Amino acid sequence: MKTTADILETNKKQKEFYNHVQQNFFTKIWASLRNGILNKTRKSIGVHDQSYALHMQWFGDLSEKKVLDLGCFSGNHWSFHLAANAKEYLGIDLSDVAIGKLSEKLQPYPNAKAIAVDFLSPDFAEKNYDLIYAYGVLHHFESMPILIEKLNEKLAPNGEIISYDPMETSWPIKFIRALYRPFQSDAAWEWPFSKKTYFSLSKAFDIIDKRGILGKSKWAIFVNFMPISDERKQIISQKWHNEDWEKSQTSDKALFRCMHLTMLLRKKTTDG
Repeated sequence: MKTTADILETNKKQKEFYNHVQQNFFTKIWASLRNGILNKTRKSIGVHDQSYALHMQWFGDLSEKKVLDLGCFSGNHWSFHLAANAKEYLGIDLSDVAIGKLSEKLQPYPNAKAIAVDFLSPDFAEKNYDLIYAYGVLHHFESMPILIEKLNEKLAPNGEIISYDPMETSWPIKFIRALYRPFQSDAAWEWPFSKKTYFSLSKAFDIIDKRGILGKSKWAIFVNFMPISDERKQIISQKWHNEDWEKSQTSDKALFRCMHLTMLLRKKTTDG
């Protein structure tokens, strides 16, 4: 079983990877697929905008919240909104190169700062966060028990986490990832959510809301090759996405058919 010390050592390699981004041929192919045709499909059916809008709704009133933007690199979609509106904002990432860029961008925001630090390191001692925003981050932690313990340590009472991560619970995606993994240059810190991961999080925190993305709608990739009008393709793809979005909120079966998962988690109350 991996220890915190083991993961801290792995994260030193992860830091160098993101500081210099050296992908091998197979990782570049996967990234091209993910950022190419999959990204095009997500944009065409409004996945990005819908997910970001939901996160905005989950933020609520930020004016009295201490916010941690976890693994934010040089700034994600909502980093600067959080920095501008939170009572206190801190962005952290392993990459000192990325954090240097973010720090410059945060200069107009007096209540915001960014530091390069490992979330699991004893060097990161700050606590009592009302909100931890983790966009594409939690799946980088190999040990879910260690991550859960650290998240609970950092959260204030009734603190919340907003996450967005890939899953490998859909059998075709799990199969493709299994073929790709031996050649993956960032495999040591890429751990897409399994059913076990999801249930570990659901046991450790209260899931206030959740949505699965690219379940039935992932097959919209192939709809693009059908000899039908663009309007008809859009209607079919949007219908499938809406089914994923709505059913995954209440059905784990529907959720596990999806490629991505976003959640609003709340720290469990401790009966005294």
